[in-house]
Amino acid sequence: MDSLDAFARTKLDALESGSLRRRLVPTERGTGAAAARRGRALVSFSCNDYLGLSHHPHVIAAAQAAAAAYGAGAGGSRLVTGDHPYLGQLEERLARHKGVEAALVFGSGYLANLGITPALAGRDDLIVLDELSHACMWAGARLSGARVLTFRHNDPADLAAILGANRARHGRALVLTERIFSMDGDRAPLADILAVAQDHDAWTLVDDAHGIGVVEDGPRAPLEMGTLSKALGSYGGYLCASRPVIDLMVSRARSFVYTTGLPPASAAAALEALTILEAEPERRARPLDLARRFTARLGLPEAESAVVPVLVGEAQRALEISAALEAQGYLVVAIRPPTVPAGTARLRVAFSAAHDAAQVDGLAAALTALIG
Repeated sequence: MDSLDAFARTKLDALESGSLRRRLVPTERGTGAAAARRGRALVSFSCNDYLGLSHHPHVIAAAQAAAAAYGAGAGGSRLVTGDHPYLGQLEERLARHKGVEAALVFGSGYLANLGITPALAGRDDLIVLDELSHACMWAGARLSGARVLTFRHNDPADLAAILGANRARHGRALVLTERIFSMDGDRAPLADILAVAQDHDAWTLVDDAHGIGVVEDGPRAPLEMGTLSKALGSYGGYLCASRPVIDLMVSRARSFVYTTGLPPASAAAALEALTILEAEPERRARPLDLARRFTARLGLPEAESAVVPVLVGEAQRALEISAALEAQGYLVVAIRPPTVPAGTARLRVAFSAAHDAAQVDGLAAALTALIG
């Protein structure tokens, strides 16, 4: 055990020296955009609760009723005893929302991506990812055993060149990208990517974790996964696809087959949140409107989503600015490598329907004073 502890300490020291060590900070979240850390009341701009639904009274009531009716946990894998009624209802609603035949709910978005890709690709196949794809897409691709290549971020021409040079040597091919990229907030050119993939008989998987409920316009991919933990204010993940594909996942997606089903409260909360977001288009429009108000005040390129990166460069500087903002009452967490490439540490500002214009303007003014 001494060697294990020594190994851990050496790694921690290296992370510390590069301002890359992570620490947990207890955070209380309240209604609206309220948060508290170390006894200080804050306005949070670091939460992915884009529509403010995690504290909506109807969402909370739905979760409470589901827990009272079916218990706190699912009790087992969905293929054993964990397939409680809320899951089927949620899948029907998600499929209808996406305009597809079927959906499947997973334990989280990360688990969804760990299961989907290996169920569709194997040793003799090809997977091509956008170079900025989320870590869970990379993890699923590597678990598959397929050959994994990358194309330049949001570059359909590079994707076409890679598929053109490599597709014929492999059985099946998948293209992986995101509708909204979580650290940059930019949109993928999905129409062009889908066209390239179709030309080369490749199946496209789109991660819609940061798009659903906020930025969903444009074409649909044959495989669309996402999370229930952001705009839907709950927890869990899903895949929307054709009925045969979903049926295959039920038998072959290991992160679905071999894990406990989503708790009833989480499924019921997401179901109620989906009802609210479909009924309130003004709520869905607000995060992007506020993000664009912010970028206009800072002279940044116009926001494409509810996420706006403010690039700083070095990790220590990002931490310093984040701490200075917290002292002024704003929670904006620093994002550092390896989450983002070296030299691109940033403040990731996330906007919610729960924010008001004065809060956005206050943050913009504080940032302007700190970074010019």
